[in-house]
Amino acid sequence: MPEPLFPADEFGLAVFLNAGDPPGRLTDLALTLDEAGVDVLELAVPFPDSPTDGPVIRRSAARALTHGTTLDTVLAELTTLTPRLHRLKTVLLADWSHSLRHRDPAACARRIADAGAAALLVHALPPRLRPVWQHALEQARLPQVTTCYPASTPQTLTAAAQGASGAYVYLVAHYGRSGTAPGAGHRALAGTVTALRAAAPGVQVAVGFGVKAAADLDAVAGSGADAAIVGSAAVARLEDAQRHGHDPVTQLRALLTELRPPRPARPDTAHAPATTPATTPATKPVTNPA
Repeated sequence: MPEPLFPADEFGLAVFLNAGDPPGRLTDLALTLDEAGVDVLELAVPFPDSPTDGPVIRRSAARALTHGTTLDTVLAELTTLTPRLHRLKTVLLADWSHSLRHRDPAACARRIADAGAAALLVHALPPRLRPVWQHALEQARLPQVTTCYPASTPQTLTAAAQGASGAYVYLVAHYGRSGTAPGAGHRALAGTVTALRAAAPGVQVAVGFGVKAAADLDAVAGSGADAAIVGSAAVARLEDAQRHGHDPVTQLRALLTELRPPRPARPDTAHAPATTPATTPATKPVTNPA
């Protein structure tokens, strides 16, 4: 059984980025995430006109495609990057129509695994091809990230939970586009998280869409999920850096500090022995970056 992608004893963090945006900086950005204690890099092979992505991510994908980013270029860089990582694991996100349609599933799954990806999320995979890709991933020992919504049917929730063995379920916070938050707040996802765990005890659940600030991480943790996924907020920082000539690594590091800011000890406890923070059974402590 593969090692869980998120830690069991603390609340996890995943960051989504489009490979190739900005060009030539993937390794620098990934090493920054690794140093900051981020658990997972959701690395997208860019594809055009995603119907589920908001304008920030769509512009990023367009820039990356203009620079010639493909599945082959991403895997080549991932092969050299992976041995340099200590904590960070890479989940590759690839669109079936744009990146996978004309590839042999078995050979493609083996190549992605050999490049060092910890799991694969296939976007818009036709239902009739799911068994073929599931078999290919199992043969390559490459876990898959599955997706679902709070409004998904019980059958869909069960399939997502049971199909994510070795990876996690990406619980999309609401129907809409990336960068937008659910109207009822992220804590309201607790029922869906509970249903996923009932369908597959021990499955890890990560929540994305609308996670932009430290308060959002706390709210997702309050739902009982294992991790939060930050996408548009990170991509927007890189876009701003390129627009104004700033260093994208510095901008990304600043966002990570804002998401999990250092918490100074109170003067009366500065020299007291460390204690384990109290948590409820449904949540995990949100810790500072390593």
